[in-house]
Amino acid sequence: MELSEQNVKKQRPVHLDLQTIRFPATAIVSILHRISGVIMLFAIGILLWLLNSTLTSAEGFASVQSLFDGFVMKFILWGILTALGYHLLGGIRHLIMDAGCWEEFKSGTASAKALFVLAAAFSIIAGVWVW
Repeated sequence: MELSEQNVKKQRPVHLDLQTIRFPATAIVSILHRISGVIMLFAIGILLWLLNSTLTSAEGFASVQSLFDGFVMKFILWGILTALGYHLLGGIRHLIMDAGCWEEFKSGTASAKALFVLAAAFSIIAGVWVW
């Protein structure tokens, strides 16, 4: 074995301690963008079920309307709106990056942090609107 191969093997970790790994803000934004997309996939089913219930009869409409008076349904609706807002803002960020902007690490990190702030503000606004 060459000397450089021995040095590489000595520097490799024996095991990865996942609790010590810190993802950069850009990676967290990207992962959360995917998670919000999955949440919206399930949200479409919930919203279609609610729409179907309201269109079947007047009693169905009244039952769905009474559902929205409860905390659980308001919380679900707030979660759906928060996921939608985050996914929309993250998608706009990805489109801007695809256009050639914010590709450097500093600007990408700044845009990721700005996305967190905007998404939190959107989530608060959605919460005020729902409740």
